[in-house]
Amino acid sequence: MAEATTAAPPGSTGTTPSAAPAASTASVFTVEQRGIDAVPAEERQGGPSRLLGLWAGTNTTVFTVVYGALVVSFGLSFWYAVALIVAGNLLGFAVTGLTSLQGPRTGTSTHSISRAAFGPRGGKLPALLSWVMLVGFEAGGMVLIVLAGLALLDQAGVTAGTPGKLLVIACAAGLQMLLPLAGYHLIMKVQKYFAWIFAAMFAVMAFLVFPKADFAGHGEAPSLVTVSLVLAMVTASGGLSWAGMGSDYSRYLPADSAPRKVFACAALGGMVPNILLQILGAAVATATTNAADPISGLPEILPGWFSTPYLLLAIVSLLAVNTTDMYSSGLNLLAVGLPIKRWMVVFIDLTLCTGITLWAVFSADFYTLLSNFLSLIVLWLGPWAAVYLTDWALRRGRYDVPSLFPGETGRRGIYWHRGGVRPAGLLAVLLGLVAAVLWVDSTVFVGPLSRAAGGLDLSVFAGALVAGVAYWLLARRDVRAEAALSPAA
Repeated sequence: MAEATTAAPPGSTGTTPSAAPAASTASVFTVEQRGIDAVPAEERQGGPSRLLGLWAGTNTTVFTVVYGALVVSFGLSFWYAVALIVAGNLLGFAVTGLTSLQGPRTGTSTHSISRAAFGPRGGKLPALLSWVMLVGFEAGGMVLIVLAGLALLDQAGVTAGTPGKLLVIACAAGLQMLLPLAGYHLIMKVQKYFAWIFAAMFAVMAFLVFPKADFAGHGEAPSLVTVSLVLAMVTASGGLSWAGMGSDYSRYLPADSAPRKVFACAALGGMVPNILLQILGAAVATATTNAADPISGLPEILPGWFSTPYLLLAIVSLLAVNTTDMYSSGLNLLAVGLPIKRWMVVFIDLTLCTGITLWAVFSADFYTLLSNFLSLIVLWLGPWAAVYLTDWALRRGRYDVPSLFPGETGRRGIYWHRGGVRPAGLLAVLLGLVAAVLWVDSTVFVGPLSRAAGGLDLSVFAGALVAGVAYWLLARRDVRAEAALSPAA
C-alpha cells in the first residue's frame, strides 16, 4: 500500500506538504503544520508501543476515579462494582483498539477514513458531531481545572473575587493552549512522562484510601436494570468515548506496523489505568458519600497534607485529557471541510471552551446543563463506531486514500456515490441512533422501551447492533466491490 500511504493531498486540509520529517528533534517543539492529509512514509516512525504511553497518560486522571465512585452510587457493593468496571472497560477499549488499526494503513485521521463509509460529503456530519462532543468534554475539563485552581487559592487563604476568577480562567486557557498547538510529537512525548507521574501520585492516593474502604459487604446481586445502567456508563465514558480518535494518533506509525500490536497497545494503554483508577474510585465511594465531586468532595477522605498535591494532580491530569481531546477536535473540524490550518482550529476550540468556562464559573446551574448535554450527545457514538468498523471489516482494511480527499486530488474517487454521500452509512447511523434513544435511561430523557422495561438501559449496545447490521445489509456488496479496486492492506 505504498502509493496510498505516501500520498499527501495539499490545500484545504491545513498542511504544508514540505513539513519537516518527524524524526527531527526540533519538530517536537514547533507548531505542527500537518492537518488531516495522509502522513508520508518518511515521516512515520516508532512502534505501536508509543500508543501505550499516550493512552495511559490521557486516562490516568481524576475523572477516571470519579467514574469508579459513580458505579458504587448505583447501590453496588465494592466487589460487584469491580466486576462491572472490568467488563465495561474491556468492551469500551476493545473499540478504541479496533479504531486505531486504520491509521497506519492510511496515514490519516479517523474521521477522514470515516468518509469511506459515509462519502466525502456525508462524512462531514459525524465529524461535526464528534467536534461538538469533544468541545463539550474540553469545556467540562476546563471548568474543573478552574475550580481546582480556585480551591488551591482558597487553601492559600486567598478568596478569589471576580477579578481573581477571571485571572485563573486566563491562566487555565494559556496552559491549555500549549500542547495541542505544538501537535502530535510533543503530545506523544509529554503524555508518556505524564503517565508515570500520574501513576505515582495515584499509588500514594490508593495507599491513603484503601485502609478506610469497606471491602467486606458483598450485598445482593445487582438487578439486570442496574447492570445495564452501569455497563452503559462505563463503556460510553471510557473506551467508546475515545473511539473517534483512534487513528488520529496511530496514523504516524509505519504502514507495516503489526495490527495485533497496534490493537493491544491502544486498548491496554487506556483500559489498564481505567480499571485500576475506577476500582480506586469505587473504594473511595465505600468510605465517603461525596466522592463524585472531584474538587471539594473526593479530597474529604484524604489527609490535609495531601490536599494540595491532589489538586495539582487534578489540574495537570485534566490538562492532559483536554490536550488529547483538543488535538483530535481540531482534526475533526478540518474533516468537516473548513479551509483553515489545524493551529487555527486550536484557537477556535480554546475560545469556545473559555467562553463556556466563564459561563459555568459564574452560573451555578450551567455545569449540570453541560453534563446533561454530554450524556445525550454520546448516543450517536455507538452507531457511528459500528458503521465505521463494519465498513473496515467488509473491505478488509483496503482503502483508496486519494478517494478520501476528492477536493485535493482533482477526482471524485470510488467513495463519491450520490453527490459525495453514501446513503447506506447515514441511514444505518440514523437507525442506530433511534434504537439508542428508545433504550436510553438518563436524568434528561427516558426512552419508551427503557421505561417499559423498568429502566433497562441498552442504548449503547442496541444502537451499535442496529447500525452495524443495517450497514452490513445495505452496503456489503458495494463496499466489497470498492475493496477490490483498492490497494491491498
